[in-house]
Amino acid sequence: MMIRLAKREDLPAIHALVRDLAIYEKAEKEFVASLEDYYRDFDCGIFDTLVAEVQGEIVGMALYYMAYSTWKGRMLYLEDFVVKASMRGRGIGEKLFRAFLAEAEKKGCRLVKWQVLDWNEPAIRFYKKFGALIEEEWLNGKIFLSS
Repeated sequence: MMIRLAKREDLPAIHALVRDLAIYEKAEKEFVASLEDYYRDFDCGIFDTLVAEVQGEIVGMALYYMAYSTWKGRMLYLEDFVVKASMRGRGIGEKLFRAFLAEAEKKGCRLVKWQVLDWNEPAIRFYKKFGALIEEEWLNGKIFLSS
């Protein structure tokens, strides 16, 4: 298993993983970003993605972008984080999330944030293992980094 920065040619697999996530979250109809949108925005540097690859197949990804906290400064926002259902429980998600945190540290961020649905107990337990603060309602998570 390898974690690496995504390349343009990875975008179809990333787009498919986001669709899988939308289905899991019972919101497939709300997933309207096209693959062409992904190509355009990736080429413009709007977002970056880390991918987890097993035997040449992308089985997970963490899509993120730089944001700014007026209280903390630089912040990396984790927009989507998913591992294929058939590949869960193998430590891929943990390695991918640690790589995301390392990217944030490398970029001089003091904070990372994301959202998790309040009914997604497996994800909430996962994030809490990292010491995440989980807020109420649309359950926002954040980790303060040392940088």
